[in-house]
Amino acid sequence: MQHIVVLTGAGMSAESGVKTFRDANGLWEGHDVMEVATPEGFAKNPELVLDFYNQRRQQLFEVEPNQAHKDLAKLEEHFKVTVVTQNIDDLHERAGSTNVIHLHGELLKVRSTFDANDILDWKTDLVLGDVCKKGYQLRPHVVWFGEDVPMITKAMEICETADILLIIGTSMQVYPAAGLIHYTPANTPTYFIDPKPNIESKANLTVIAETATVGMKQLIEKLII
Repeated sequence: MQHIVVLTGAGMSAESGVKTFRDANGLWEGHDVMEVATPEGFAKNPELVLDFYNQRRQQLFEVEPNQAHKDLAKLEEHFKVTVVTQNIDDLHERAGSTNVIHLHGELLKVRSTFDANDILDWKTDLVLGDVCKKGYQLRPHVVWFGEDVPMITKAMEICETADILLIIGTSMQVYPAAGLIHYTPANTPTYFIDPKPNIESKANLTVIAETATVGMKQLIEKLII
């Protein structure tokens, strides 16, 4: 069975109504990125950061997987599929994808500020005073700017086993995730779905200049005959 590796970004969830954090002026929901998505920001104003992610978590319960998420899950009927996502939502899982790696963490999990491996499922608001078993404050289980990406090595290893690569809803401009494409075997058929692609089709690369839902519909027709 062929192995499809899928790299997804914010454009995958946009049609579900999940807001992309960063808008045209570089602010995340009206906040400077340094205030809400860095260790320094958390140290300076933990309540602001916790509230920011509480709002993101609450919004997640108001949205549903879109057709692109569902079509991607359907591919598992015909292929081995591994999804490597930069998104911190759980829409891939809710759509039925069974093998999902979250590069940048997960909104529905928190972790200890003392032990990064002490990770808990969390669906309610996280506030100051919520602590791990050892008494240390809990924080969002999200990779902030300036922090290591623990899952990147595993993602690299997975890309090395790809028979087909799909890139959906991400410009592939942000590292280290952007470098994953270079770990696929030479001449791997690659499909890039983005409404405003920054590259053109060539050799083994097919660019589909559509939204995730439209692009996945076209891709399903190509891959499943």
